[in-house]
Amino acid sequence: MGSIETLVLLQLVYISSCMDQLHIVYEWKQLDFQFPSPEARQLALDAKGFIPENNVPMGLEVYEDRLFVTVPRWRSGVPSSLNYINLKDNSTRSPVLVPYPNWAAHSTGLDGKPPEIVSPYRVRADRCGRLWVLDNGKIATLESNTTKYPPSLIIYDLKTDNLLRKYVFPQDQVKEDSGFANIAVEDTDCDKTYAYAGDLGKPAIVVYSWEKNDSWRITHHYFNPDPLACDFSVKGHNFSWTDAIFGLGLSAPNADNFSTLYFHPMASYNEFSVSTEYLRNQTVADDNFDAFKLLGSRGPNAQSSVSFVDRKTGVLFYSLVNLNAVACWRTSNNKYLMKNQGRIYMNEETMVYPTDIKVDYEDNLWILSNRLPIWMYGKLDLNEVNFRVFSAPVVHAISHTACDITPRSDILEKFVNKAKNITKDIVAKVKPNSSTTTKPITVLLTLSCLVRFLAT
Repeated sequence: MGSIETLVLLQLVYISSCMDQLHIVYEWKQLDFQFPSPEARQLALDAKGFIPENNVPMGLEVYEDRLFVTVPRWRSGVPSSLNYINLKDNSTRSPVLVPYPNWAAHSTGLDGKPPEIVSPYRVRADRCGRLWVLDNGKIATLESNTTKYPPSLIIYDLKTDNLLRKYVFPQDQVKEDSGFANIAVEDTDCDKTYAYAGDLGKPAIVVYSWEKNDSWRITHHYFNPDPLACDFSVKGHNFSWTDAIFGLGLSAPNADNFSTLYFHPMASYNEFSVSTEYLRNQTVADDNFDAFKLLGSRGPNAQSSVSFVDRKTGVLFYSLVNLNAVACWRTSNNKYLMKNQGRIYMNEETMVYPTDIKVDYEDNLWILSNRLPIWMYGKLDLNEVNFRVFSAPVVHAISHTACDITPRSDILEKFVNKAKNITKDIVAKVKPNSSTTTKPITVLLTLSCLVRFLAT
């Protein structure tokens, strides 16, 4: 290959990656924890209270200088299912996890009572300084000796780390096949906060009122899985999942202080929405069936798990499980069409199963990937990095995508000018005295940029 062709190829590689604006903050081959002492860690290993290969991170959240990580008790040997990392500690990219709020909260009492925290999948920190923990209540769900406790909401004060409240879901709101994995918190009013917990096993949303300390269960057929979207394929593992309502994302409030809840089942290609005006009262929801809206489709093979709305830009972020990618859509766009959806990041190695997405209160996007299907249906290679935490400012993550908040004409102009400048540099290095060769290379690079740009 000639020198010009080589440089052009390298530049095309650069252009093809210019949309992936995320950077890796943390990565692990396997998880470890901050035990009280090396002796305590060894005792846990010997007693099978800690089985490293059984620990997989599932959820994340960021508040001030802490990044929270959940590790559900799918299998035995998970010592602590809610933990945090000190973001100010830059000594390692693979830090140990610190149990939150302490080790005692994850230990079974001497009287046999369950631990304070059993097995949360995902958590949410609200703007009022509270951490909302949706506890699934199940231990060893992938093993034969499954233990079930009632699911609950556990709320902590993030300033003091004290337990504010533990609300156990009433029996009539929990069904035999219930599974609570995702939570959205509407915190416009700190005293009148609402939490929305999705039941992916027996399709429903359980709505909890902080003010009333009460909850109610809402059902709708849009919560159900699509039987035509239950087949998944990730890294050579083909499987069938029938998970119902999964992705939950809340918009900023409108003039009446109601938000829009964007949602979708995991086994589905479609996105839906409903105003929280119809969720805050069970009777109102039952009487307004048509308040739930079908927005549109993500397209074939585009099942999604988690989602999150950045309230400042109004961008809905969501995972694409089969595509090893994270995508976006501007909620200000009236049409939920494939051409209006942008790709934030796609990688068949680093983004295998994006499992959680959040935007913190400093406008940074955070994403966790964990190779879950490989762990469930195969075996993780402990010589490879298996878990990663990505981050970037939201405005950088959505740059040059269909979700960019910069006018697209400005983006296009900058993009083409950048391609032209790079081309001139290449030509100057290869043939400093030639000007006739710039046109075909310029056209090639510019067209490549345009193709990549429009593909988002």
